[in-house]
Order: sequence, then C-alpha cells, then structure tokens
Amino acid sequence: MSILINKDTRVIVQGITGREGRTRASLMRNYGTNVVAGVTPGKSSETVEGIPVFDTVEEAWEHCGPIEASGIFVPAPLVKDAALEAMDAGVKLVVIVPDRVPLYDIITIDEYAKEKGAKFIGPNTVGVLAPDEAVIGMLGGRAETAREWFTPGPVGVISRSGGLTSAISYYLTKNGIGQSGVVHVGGESIVGLPQPRILELFEQDPQTKAVVMYGEIGGSQEELCAELMGKGMFTKPLITYIGGAAAKPGTRFSHAGAIVEGEKGSYQGKVERLKSAGAHVVERFDELFAVTKQVLGD
Repeated sequence: MSILINKDTRVIVQGITGREGRTRASLMRNYGTNVVAGVTPGKSSETVEGIPVFDTVEEAWEHCGPIEASGIFVPAPLVKDAALEAMDAGVKLVVIVPDRVPLYDIITIDEYAKEKGAKFIGPNTVGVLAPDEAVIGMLGGRAETAREWFTPGPVGVISRSGGLTSAISYYLTKNGIGQSGVVHVGGESIVGLPQPRILELFEQDPQTKAVVMYGEIGGSQEELCAELMGKGMFTKPLITYIGGAAAKPGTRFSHAGAIVEGEKGSYQGKVERLKSAGAHVVERFDELFAVTKQVLGD
C-alpha cells in the first residue's frame, strides 16, 4: 500500500508542453506513472511522449475519464488558476512543483482545497513517489535513476528539502532499507500537506514500520509532529535530523519556510520537543541510516 499515489492513480500534467512539463512528463511516464493526459490552453492538437494534450482539465476528464491527481508545471503567477481549475474539475490531489508562488495565492488554493475536499503538495516541491509504482514531480530526475535510488520497503520518508528527499532515499537504499513512500512537503512558509499531515498518512499505512524525517529551523511543523506523537496519533518510530543548528535568529536557511524568529522555530526547541515525544533525533545527517537499521532490528 502507498500513501497519496500508486501505479493505478490517474494523473494529468498541467503545463505539459513547456520545457519543464515535457521533461517531467517523460520521467513520470517512463517510471510507470499512469499519466493519462496533459493540459495546456491552446495546445489541444498536440501530444507529448504519446500523451494527448487538452485545452482544459475538464476537457481532459471528458475524453480520458476520471482524473485523480495533477502535477502542475506552469509559471508561478499561473499556479493559482491551474490548481483551482484542477480542483474544480474534481481532481483530489494536486502537486504544485513551481516555487515563488505568491503567498496570497497559496492561501487561496488552501481554502479552495478544503472547500472541494482536495489535497495539495507544495508549492516548491520536487514531488511525491511510491517506489516501483508512480512519481508525480521530479524525484530522481530520470526514470532509471529513480528506480535505482528509490526501492520498496518499510520506511516512509518526509522532508522539507528537495535535494535531501532524494539523498535520504538513496542512502536508505544503499543501506538495504526500502521505502514505503517518499514526500517532499515543499519549501514555502505555507504548504498544502505539512509534515504532521504526512505522518498521519504513514500512521494509517500498514506497509510503513518507521518514518525518517528531515526537518529544518523555522516554522512549527516539527513541533506539531511532536505534539501528534504526544497525543498518541503517531505511534511508529520516527528518526529525524534537524538542519540549521548553527543558524541565528532572523537567519533565512535554504528557503522561505526556514526562518528563525526569536525562539520560534529554533533548532534547540525542535530537538527538545521531538526528543520529549520519543523521536530518535540524530546530530549528524549520516547517522539517520544506522539508527533506522537499529530501530527496524536489521
């Protein structure tokens, strides 16, 4: 069982005729993702990687049948309209890859998602992947690489860093530990499914025996994960590394979602809360994999 997506998930690519859309549609299709259509206004007579292109999401739905998920690869100013169009048509999972999406647009998307009973990942995400089943986004870069780096197994992966999402999975695989699902929540100050929401999904997934999480200074996602554990709403082992130990208040670390303001979002505060809740917090990134092996009893 996979969280969010699997090999049967019916996916569209919005912005498929652009350079990024074409490249990522190729990755997704070649990895095995069930990409049924692409959407770019004014391009309905085209195909990309053998994928038919339609002018609207509604048109794609009419010609190809129900659509469950969308990967969005359009310029940031167009993201809001693309996401709302997908949700309005009935798409229940939207993966928003672009960065620099205006904050007010993210808030609008979030409110509309709640109204429509939909979910979204990102913005500023490299995506979500179910090993050997499907990927939406750009994880792995190429299908061959994705198959090498991401392997099926018992460990869920959550990250606030795009690059480290792949790195964690790569080193887990190198240590003989497969993944049940891989999610980069996104790098903005507001994201659709923050780390606690993903933990809840992994809690419900029988394949997942433990979760490895990369956290960062700034925001409150990690503290909310600790709160979730304290309430008994996440009961599986959590192995985590928090980046930004040396950052001072006011420092922007990596991206918009990682800014320390006074004591809020501080490294020490996150570490203490997670440890108190029972998480395995490591001091060095490379310790994640040995500790995960120990927790699994390998």
